[in-house]
Amino acid sequence: MKINRLIVALGLIVTALTFSAKAGNKVAGPKIVSLNGTISEILAGIGQEANVIGTDITSNYPESMKRKPKVGHNRTITAEGIIALQPDIVTGLNSEVKPELQVQLKSAGIKLVLFNQEFTADGTRKLIKEVAAAFGAPAKATPIVNKLNADLAAAAQLAKTGAKPKVLFIYARGTGTMMVGGEGTSVEQIIELAGGQNAVKGFTDYKPLTPEALVAADPDAILLFSSGMESLGGVSGLQQVQGINQTKAGKNKKFVTMEGELLTGFGPRLGQAVATLSQKLR
Repeated sequence: MKINRLIVALGLIVTALTFSAKAGNKVAGPKIVSLNGTISEILAGIGQEANVIGTDITSNYPESMKRKPKVGHNRTITAEGIIALQPDIVTGLNSEVKPELQVQLKSAGIKLVLFNQEFTADGTRKLIKEVAAAFGAPAKATPIVNKLNADLAAAAQLAKTGAKPKVLFIYARGTGTMMVGGEGTSVEQIIELAGGQNAVKGFTDYKPLTPEALVAADPDAILLFSSGMESLGGVSGLQQVQGINQTKAGKNKKFVTMEGELLTGFGPRLGQAVATLSQKLR
């Protein structure tokens, strides 16, 4: 008798689960806070966006990510804002999540899923696959990588046309903060993928822009984030910066702007970013 009741009960459970699946109901996944725009974009691509309950301010793609609660900029985030959202998982890049923040989150019982990022096409493919695998959807990486490969192939054809322009990237937050991107930076990598060459050599990372260095570099084009150009007051403001008008770029008004996360994110839209930059440089 007890066995019969057990069988009936199991049957009811199976029926309920089957009905739930047919109705499109799904068990809620882990609550995720993403601290990197590229990771957020990949999570959306593999179907995890509904589980993302908060992000850093660089997570702006797809458009719907802008409406997620923000916990600050990935390099200056504090634990309190994250913990307040009560996530199960916090994800991001090892290079951006400070060790002390990692300790605080782990102490709060929050799981950390962090990745390393390489600013190359292969590095982007690897990151997409690793994120998909870590969040239980390895098969969903395949169509994303396939589209990336197709976009990169198309962009490579554009990059082959014409000479290699010398491009100077300026990171600007008003005239008080202006830095130029050196060797090994993500922006140098995408300039080269787009068929250009970095106008400055001899140093890594970023260093302050000086009029002397600007004139010596004499770039064919000057590249900025769209937000950076806006912080200077537009093209007219950039032209007021000492040394700009003495360069080929300044004389020809060859100023190129792109959205920051697209330009340097090295995510699923890398091929699109390379193609866009190639077209703008030419």
